[in-house]
Amino acid sequence: MNHLKKIKRIYNSRPQSVGDGFVGKNAISANHYEDFSPFLMLDHHGPMQVKPSDVPKGVDEHPHRGIETITLVFEGALQHRDSAGNKGTLLEGDIQWMSAASGIVHEEKHELGFSKRGGILNFIQLWTNLPSRYKMTPPRYQEISASQIPQVKMSENTNIRVFAGDFAGVSGTAKTYSPIILAEIKTTGKDYFRLSVPQGYNLGVYVIDGTLTVNEQSKLSAGLAASFEREGDEIILSTESPIHALLLGGEPIQEPVVAYGPFVMNTQAEIRQAIADYQMGKMGHLD
Repeated sequence: MNHLKKIKRIYNSRPQSVGDGFVGKNAISANHYEDFSPFLMLDHHGPMQVKPSDVPKGVDEHPHRGIETITLVFEGALQHRDSAGNKGTLLEGDIQWMSAASGIVHEEKHELGFSKRGGILNFIQLWTNLPSRYKMTPPRYQEISASQIPQVKMSENTNIRVFAGDFAGVSGTAKTYSPIILAEIKTTGKDYFRLSVPQGYNLGVYVIDGTLTVNEQSKLSAGLAASFEREGDEIILSTESPIHALLLGGEPIQEPVVAYGPFVMNTQAEIRQAIADYQMGKMGHLD
């Protein structure tokens, strides 16, 4: 017999801007890590109107160590390059999964053609923690196009895309260092469905657009996130109108967390070393 995962807490997002071209809100931060581990952060940038410009805006060169950054593009286009030599363009429906691990320097900006045209940009960036045994491994880069992402049609009105983990009967494309579930849920109208999730996992839901009812009682509007108790292996989602939501979770990484800006390690000494290594150029530079 399945048992419902009860909602633990509901979080309001707060206004957030990053660099000179990403405006939106922060829904999950490292302060919420106990509820969402292995996820550390969720920033939702958009939907925002990008004015035409010959010079792409965004976030200039900056480092990371000890984490992975995950970027999901819903509208518009982004471009990426890093000190490991990776370059890529993210279009609508694509995902980028960058494991900074021992250290990487990268930049993220509006894609050049999109920047020149202007238009609506809407994307989410997540950070996930890495288990201590993987924090100093070489960086890894995964760029996954929309066509490579498995989809499940739950009903006439509901479609789920699975980016990572085993969920809704399919396996996500992204490779992860710890057990993770990441999926996008979209409905075109009224619906009601049950979703099985692993017992003991942390689980969260973030509403991108619309209003979602969870476990037949809690209504979540756009910009709200909910965390769940670890006990239980099922949630119930329902809606009266179209919604767009992100489901995220995984096996908790139960290790000390020390965060300093773009570095997330296990001790203060490791943070000091990360700062020193970056300053000495050991994480590389962009050409």
